[in-house]
Amino acid sequence: MPRAGLTTDRLVAAAADLADEAGYQNVTLSALARRFGVKDASLYAHVRGLRDLRTRMALLAGGEMIDRIAAAVAGRTGGEALAAFADAYRAYALAHPGRYAATQIPLDQSLVADSPALRRTAEITYGMLRAYDLEEPDLTDAVRLLRSTFHGFCALEAQGAFGDPREVTASWNRSIGALHVALLNWPREKAR
Repeated sequence: MPRAGLTTDRLVAAAADLADEAGYQNVTLSALARRFGVKDASLYAHVRGLRDLRTRMALLAGGEMIDRIAAAVAGRTGGEALAAFADAYRAYALAHPGRYAATQIPLDQSLVADSPALRRTAEITYGMLRAYDLEEPDLTDAVRLLRSTFHGFCALEAQGAFGDPREVTASWNRSIGALHVALLNWPREKAR
């Protein structure tokens, strides 16, 4: 029987908080059970296991992140929208390292097929890229370029890997400017 007051949503939110505090890899069912003062077995009334919990964390964090990105890009197009998108992405990744790490895990597509957060992420991302007049397969390639650039930069910054005295935000802004130029001059590939 589920413990009074313990819900799946509360459990997932607590796991996300724990990930931000202690690191994504340190989120375990045992650690979460200790937070709620219950036995590990009590959590199985709410989640099927650690993989299910981490998938739910990824969906929660992805929803939070895309909400911030959507607010940032609203009413903007082209390079201005790209910069707002990128800045909101970076701010979330740096402010919520554990949640952000959850957004990077491979997800079981059968579990997330109906996810409003993932659909909204695609809509916002592809909507932002409409200003560049890209069509498939170029759209997919552009999304992959943006994601890998944003993620790589944020991961390196979070680890303190940029040791040069140049201010990191200046390099970030230049990188986003370079992405804008790349998108404007994208080498088009015909759909097959």
